[in-house]
Amino acid sequence: MKLAGLKSIENAHEDSVWAATWVPATEDRPLLLLTGSLDETVKLWRADELDLVRTNTGHSLGVAAVAAHPSGIIAASSSLDSFVRVFDVDTNATIAVLEAPPSEVWGMQFEPMGTILAVAGGSSASVKLWDTASWRILSTLSIPRPEAPKPSDKTSSKKFVLSVAWSPNGKRLACGSMDGTICVFDVERSKLLHQLEGHNKPVRSLVFSPVDPRVLFSGSDDGHVNMHDAEGKTLVGSMSGHTSWVLSVDACPDGGAIATGSSDRTVRLWDLKMRAAIQTMSNHNDQVWSVAFRPPGGTGVRAGRLASVSDDKSVSLYDYS
Repeated sequence: MKLAGLKSIENAHEDSVWAATWVPATEDRPLLLLTGSLDETVKLWRADELDLVRTNTGHSLGVAAVAAHPSGIIAASSSLDSFVRVFDVDTNATIAVLEAPPSEVWGMQFEPMGTILAVAGGSSASVKLWDTASWRILSTLSIPRPEAPKPSDKTSSKKFVLSVAWSPNGKRLACGSMDGTICVFDVERSKLLHQLEGHNKPVRSLVFSPVDPRVLFSGSDDGHVNMHDAEGKTLVGSMSGHTSWVLSVDACPDGGAIATGSSDRTVRLWDLKMRAAIQTMSNHNDQVWSVAFRPPGGTGVRAGRLASVSDDKSVSLYDYS
């Protein structure tokens, strides 16, 4: 398995690019790459050429995260302006605007069937689950705050939720916090199952294995990429190689590899059998905030692809084989 650089777009945005995801193909349109930037815009790109299809505006501050509905018809962007904007991918028409108090909108992901949008609640120490039919809150999954020895103790603020990930079957939701803990919820019962330990700094990115719903990968500011058994509550392994924060992790659709982006300015490919980094890509000259493997399927889809975005304002595309 290896990555080969295909194309990079310099100055893809006017400011740092923090978020990227793939929008599935529809009957009328091929798959697209969606990026979000501190320049307050969301951009859509053709999958292989990285030709710009559209620039979407609608936020008053930088875009922190983007998510695509499995149908490919709608997508969402969350912003430092505390709004989540849900929009039609092909027309940019606003479907819904979800409002939250300041600093309570961070990472987000649609449930695999598309019925729920999970939004990491930042300082609210919770994850909000939005019904994608009515755009009302279905439930709030709260993280137990550590017991403070006295009211003046500020430890509760450390339960700041940054990242979320759905298991492939939609039964489990994991969220990562500023203090390094990961919580796993039974979504149907809105019940906290357990907390996973292993990191001691913020967990900015999480992804479940697409082939084994028990396996969860996490990337943290401690420089490590951890593999957890999300059902058995155990740390399966910890992989190191980055020289700084791990900002993003994504799993290859075949389940054999993961990719990471780091503030050490590199993208790394990890072989899960070897549990080691087997390749380092240095296309970017600043922090790599997001990496995203292209999902399988869709007409005309060629070999595997990985996208990465960075504080250097660029978007890079790699062939994965």
